[in-house]
Amino acid sequence: MSEGTALAGPDGALRCPWALSTEDYVAYHDEEWGRPVHGDQALFERVSLEAFQSGLSWITILRRRQGFRAAFADFKIEAVAAFTDEDRERLLADAGIIRNRAKIDATIANARVVADWAPGDLDTLIWSHAPDPATRPAPRTTADVPAVTPESTALSKDLRKRGLRFVGPTTAYALMQACGLVDDHLADCAARGDR
Repeated sequence: MSEGTALAGPDGALRCPWALSTEDYVAYHDEEWGRPVHGDQALFERVSLEAFQSGLSWITILRRRQGFRAAFADFKIEAVAAFTDEDRERLLADAGIIRNRAKIDATIANARVVADWAPGDLDTLIWSHAPDPATRPAPRTTADVPAVTPESTALSKDLRKRGLRFVGPTTAYALMQACGLVDDHLADCAARGDR
């Protein structure tokens, strides 16, 4: 078997190798990762969590996701946009999330930007950068999965041009993978195409 190919899990199903490192990852891989996500609030949550993940392992964020949802009003854009300095201090003291001042400030600032957009604009903007699936062969190994693509670079540029922060090309590509704009499940993975 080649390095980085799909591996059999405890149930015998082939999965992307990263999915087998923890039980949390198995469920996330099988039920969420790579499945299409739509709606401004759902996408705002994913943009925010990917920004918090920057420089960290995704498992760190995944295990704190409920804490993030509680701390950030379930990522309701209007609610986060209305956060005050007192809310910011509360977040900086909240052990249930990643207490990074720059990322907290970016999440609040991003909510204020998106709150001024028309309903559906965030969804439309993000999904406008989804590549044609016919142009993307299924990755055979993890080495075939890029960290950045021309589409993620364009998405990052578009989001930053509109005022969003912590949305670099690598973060944008992780968002595209997580939200189903691309299907980076390996060719032999049982979850591939299960969207």
